[in-house]
Formats: sequence, C-alpha cells, structure tokens
Amino acid sequence: MDESREEARGDALVDQLFYLGMTLRDRVWDALHIGVKRAMAVVCSGFSYDMEVVSHGFVIDISKTDAENEERLHALIDDAEVPGERLAKLFELEVLPPETSLGASDGGEGRDAD
Repeated sequence: MDESREEARGDALVDQLFYLGMTLRDRVWDALHIGVKRAMAVVCSGFSYDMEVVSHGFVIDISKTDAENEERLHALIDDAEVPGERLAKLFELEVLPPETSLGASDGGEGRDAD
C-alpha cells in the first residue's frame, strides 16, 4: 500500500513537472513571437522594406559563396547586437512577467522565522 502511494506521488510530481515545462515553453514562445512582431513593426515604422521578403529571414547574395554569405550573416548579427539590445529593452515590460521576490510574504528574507 505504501508503494502504491509513493508511485502515485511520483506520477503527480511528473505531471507537475511536465505542466511546468509546457508553461515555460508557452511563455518563451509568446515572448519570441511578440518580440519578432514588434521588431517587424519597428522596421515598418521608419523604413521602406518589403515585409514579405523580410519575413523570410536573411537575404543571401547568390553571387557569393556559402562561406561569404555566412561571414556576412555573422557580421550583420554582430552589428545588430547593441541596437538590438536597446530595442529589446523597450519591450521588456510588455514581454516579461514582473519579477517576484522570493520570500515576499516573510519580509523578503526567503526563509522561515525560527
């Protein structure tokens, strides 16, 4: 009887972990999609690009080798690092859930009172 109780408890823990994993995956998915859509909106707001072309990702130069296109891609990503970080900060409040402090109910210490 104790063995079946432990097994049920283990199954419940597995279910909770699975649910937690799926919840986190959904939040990351939402954040990714919101971020990409906002970045596309920023591009549309000040630049004249064919958004259909942009939505397919990086444009490669067919007159260049794969290695040259790869090098160009890495240079573009490097060049976008600082401005991308600045843009990401604009959307942090919209995308990220608010931080909660551990132990907020016990005065912020994060441990039980003795």
